[in-house]
Amino acid sequence: MEIQDIKQRFGIIGNSPLLNRAIDIANQVAPTDISVLITGESGSGKEVFSHIIHQMSPRKHGPFIAVNCGAIPEGTIDSELFGHEKGAYTGAVGERKGYFETVNGGTIFLDEIAEMPLGTQARLLRVLESGQYIKVGSSKVEKTNVRVIAATNVDVYDAVKNGKFREDLYYRLNTVPLRIPPLRDRKEDIYLLFRKFTSDFTAKYRTPPIQLDEDAQQILVNYSWPGNVRQLKNMAEQLAVLERDRIITAQTLLNYIPAEASRSNLPMRLENQPKEDFSERDILYKVLFDMKRDMVELKKLVADIIEQGGVSINHASHSQAINKLYRDIELPNVPDTQFTLQQPVISSSNTVGPYNITQTQDAEEVEESLSLVDKESDLIRKALKKHKGKRKLAASELGISERTLYRKIKELNL
Repeated sequence: MEIQDIKQRFGIIGNSPLLNRAIDIANQVAPTDISVLITGESGSGKEVFSHIIHQMSPRKHGPFIAVNCGAIPEGTIDSELFGHEKGAYTGAVGERKGYFETVNGGTIFLDEIAEMPLGTQARLLRVLESGQYIKVGSSKVEKTNVRVIAATNVDVYDAVKNGKFREDLYYRLNTVPLRIPPLRDRKEDIYLLFRKFTSDFTAKYRTPPIQLDEDAQQILVNYSWPGNVRQLKNMAEQLAVLERDRIITAQTLLNYIPAEASRSNLPMRLENQPKEDFSERDILYKVLFDMKRDMVELKKLVADIIEQGGVSINHASHSQAINKLYRDIELPNVPDTQFTLQQPVISSSNTVGPYNITQTQDAEEVEESLSLVDKESDLIRKALKKHKGKRKLAASELGISERTLYRKIKELNL
């Protein structure tokens, strides 16, 4: 089937090359039984592509079910997917069929696969490898013939490296990767989608048509749309219902864009501004370098105070004082650069002169115990305090995803 026919059948709007490429991959892989891993940001339409693959496959007359792995509690997900026997656990008053049994011969769509517990991942891998599974509380091996389509909005390979996702399951699911482009990479499609949504909602609510002026169109197209198609659809529905004036101006449109988002996501010209993309490790190194700089400045300040005060001491007392100063103020051990302080200059009048601070690559590193957990916890607290508890803005400040911030808050009991 041609790409245009698929768009019409499944109600897909847009002409972006990235979108067309994703549809073409789905069309090619659909007739096979290969597992597919769909990746893309939240709200970009991953479930639509799972329906395309199912409806274009030989299993189209079989059952289809979508399961959100992140919405099922860890203690019950095995029972939901594979079923359980009567008395398998407290509350199991009867036998229950799992999704892999009820969808036999069809397709199961596992959304948010990265949220699946490691134990369940091992069970899923066995199903993918041999089609076999065991119900909770049973010892009998069951067989199923189900095609698995998985989806996630996080980087699964990072989860593999962090020990949160099984590497063998990742490669088994990732036989054919399918990436859904975010809306900000489909700028040519944004206004088309907006017109379609407003047309549908004005017809549904029997309100007059909506039009955007030229400035409003520019804002619509250039906004980054972190919520992707879902966010655009919600905005179109709000405009169709709430606005009395059906000619939407730029100022009116900005009222429907979050204030923080409108300041950070709308385009602006930056002269010679380098792009920064800090990882968690980069943030910690930055903190350590700032600490090192503060220590050096503190030593200079102490030396200046001694010099300006005209302290007169003998050479032995001076050496003991300086050595104590070195012991009491240690620099953080950062691998890229080491700093050393030369002995202060002593004038003929036994007055302590200024410190001479130099930078060297061969200085002996000072061993110091640095807890990354404490630094990480402190940074997260500061970011949350700065943004008044708004986790999305705090995650953007820290240079990490919002999901990663949620996980860190839970792990560190913040």
